[in-house]
Amino acid sequence: MRETAGNPRPEILLDWYDTHAREMPWRVGPAARAAGQRPDPYFIWMSEVMLQQTTVAAVRAYFLRFTALWPTVADLAAAEDARVMGEWAGLGYYARARNLLKCARAVMSEHGGVFPDTREGLLTLPGIGPYTASAIASIAFDQPETVVDGNVERVMARLFDIHTPLPAAKPELTERAASLTPPERPGDYAQAVMDLGATICTPRNPACGICPWRDPCQARVEGTAPELPKKTPKKAKPIRLGIAYVARRPDGAFLLETRPDKGLLGGMLGWPGSPWAEEVPPHAPPLQADWQLLPEEARHTFTHFHLRLRIMVAEVPADAAPQTGHFVPPSDFRPSDLPTVMRKAFDLARDSFVDKV
Repeated sequence: MRETAGNPRPEILLDWYDTHAREMPWRVGPAARAAGQRPDPYFIWMSEVMLQQTTVAAVRAYFLRFTALWPTVADLAAAEDARVMGEWAGLGYYARARNLLKCARAVMSEHGGVFPDTREGLLTLPGIGPYTASAIASIAFDQPETVVDGNVERVMARLFDIHTPLPAAKPELTERAASLTPPERPGDYAQAVMDLGATICTPRNPACGICPWRDPCQARVEGTAPELPKKTPKKAKPIRLGIAYVARRPDGAFLLETRPDKGLLGGMLGWPGSPWAEEVPPHAPPLQADWQLLPEEARHTFTHFHLRLRIMVAEVPADAAPQTGHFVPPSDFRPSDLPTVMRKAFDLARDSFVDKV
């Protein structure tokens, strides 16, 4: 039976997926799944948390490292907070790391170390929202849940030639995706649509000629595929300013602080500094020293604003007593444990010290 415009068939996409599925370290491929191998819910959960607002390419190495260090949810639940936060450094959106620990511990304390196998049960866990709950229920437990990420939104917008701009189009796109989710192999189907969006129905230059859903795609027929999905223009991001103080003792120890759990970079190591605002507010340094302003700023872009950090550096005596933060000896300090913006500040500051770091 040939597909017609506006009538895509899930089984056609599944046939394509059986041959073209991407290989992921957390994924059980279609052949292995057909042979009876089941995905590890712990792996699916961790990958989905890591993949929130992050690319597969960026996540792969983190996932492999985390699962090598903590192979089971019990191992992760027992891990030290600082170690987990340090290993997460550089991946961004640090609330995810805090929720990772909270969720692992909730699975152990409230569910006997076993992840709930329904969307409703998964939604009771810390840090798991509607999308993540649907993805885990579908991929790990083969529940017929509708999984809609950016790739799926793009595929649906083109399949049905939907011109309503995002984010207003989300309900309609979700409804369309739900109408196609099959009762058979829903986990493979969810991954198939995401793979289609990632490899063929790409944001630019979609490869319509080799798409398994070429015939039923209304946007291909209308010639509108490259311009979909439409998006409401984003407002320009504001710029915030701040100061970071990088102090070092003669023994090589650096002055660092653990940021408050709530807020950006919550729970991560960082340099003491001022609040981040449109103008740098009056702010006392963490201790008295001969502070020197570096000529370069550490610049970083967060989701909602651009940050420009002025960097103050100082060599301080061995008995320096800071009002905030604590000195971390060289044996315990790994620059890789710093979130990206703090690492940028360190990279600029390190060459200012007499013997270099």
